[in-house]
Amino acid sequence: MSFRLPAILGAALLSACDEPAPEHVEPAADPAAPAPLTDWPVTRGGPTLQGRINGPAPKDPAIDWTFTLDNPSVAEAALSEGTLIVGDLMGFIHAIDFETRKLRWKFETGDTIEGAATIHDGAVFVGSGDQSFHALELTDGSKRWSIEGLEKFPSAANVIPAPDGNGFHLILNGYDGICRCINPADGKEIWQYETNDYINGTPALIGTDRIAFGGCDSVIHVLDAATGKPVNEILTDAQITDSVASLGSTVYSGNYANQVVAAEIDAEEPTWIYQGDDFPFFSAPAVDDARVYIGCRDKALHAIDRETGKKVWVFATGGRVESSPIVFDDAVVFGSSDGRLYAVNPEDGTELWRLDLGEKLTASPIFAQDRIIIAGGAGTVFVIGSGGG
Repeated sequence: MSFRLPAILGAALLSACDEPAPEHVEPAADPAAPAPLTDWPVTRGGPTLQGRINGPAPKDPAIDWTFTLDNPSVAEAALSEGTLIVGDLMGFIHAIDFETRKLRWKFETGDTIEGAATIHDGAVFVGSGDQSFHALELTDGSKRWSIEGLEKFPSAANVIPAPDGNGFHLILNGYDGICRCINPADGKEIWQYETNDYINGTPALIGTDRIAFGGCDSVIHVLDAATGKPVNEILTDAQITDSVASLGSTVYSGNYANQVVAAEIDAEEPTWIYQGDDFPFFSAPAVDDARVYIGCRDKALHAIDRETGKKVWVFATGGRVESSPIVFDDAVVFGSSDGRLYAVNPEDGTELWRLDLGEKLTASPIFAQDRIIIAGGAGTVFVIGSGGG
């Protein structure tokens, strides 16, 4: 690690920042379809991190049921094999039976859980603020293995097909500035790539052979998925505060210079830069074929034309929007710090519905089992369906 942010600036950004390259193989058509409607095992709904759902949003939404955690939560949930996984600010991982709505098990780490868990092959993979990253049995929460980093693990791991076709790999970023490729079976490191500063977001899969992510060094890093060797570095104007999203060979990200950036993974500089006003973008974007949707600390959700980078619309709320949106065929759904879950029309930003949940919503919503699921700032997990389901 060649440098760190000065202490004052590092504290201010603590919540979010708050060898020759191998020959490039052009990415194939986007291999990850929009998120399935049954499970949500990987953050943002799939390895490209698009936050995109192939289907309609719930109509006339109502709370179907709730579950009360021991503590507040800012983490995106995960759901697979009938088990809902949610972390909280005191370091507990909760496994909830989605059918019985009862707690199956609870696992204690030593510090805050900020990122979503990942569920794959009967295991739960989750990082903690105590510098540990764990693989737990989905059935009972017993530990398979754990590793230690040099700093906290504030984001979720991604699961990608192994480039050699033999199984899967976990790709994991840490606040120590290291991107790690891990064997999910035993936790053994396959490769690592070290950047010059903190990393907050999850790496996105590009095509079949590249991964990309942004860091507090203000760089979008593009790596070869098989070796971890750098393919490209795209310099932006400020610290990248969350995960990127990808569509085809383009990645999209917000940053601390109040910008949203689009960049081709083999380009020298961004394709376009959308300039906001006086507040940074502290959420991950959602992307569909037409637009990029992203929350901002100006208390609004911004919709940007995906091709031109021009503003399409801005939807104002009563609080900061740090909850990353998800986009359906007919709605963009996101939470706000004003305690409300919103759905707006992707075409023009008109409000479709709002649901007042009464808790600050910093966590990102997910969609699984035909339900929107989001954890609140007072520790309630809300499961929301059409007309209450």
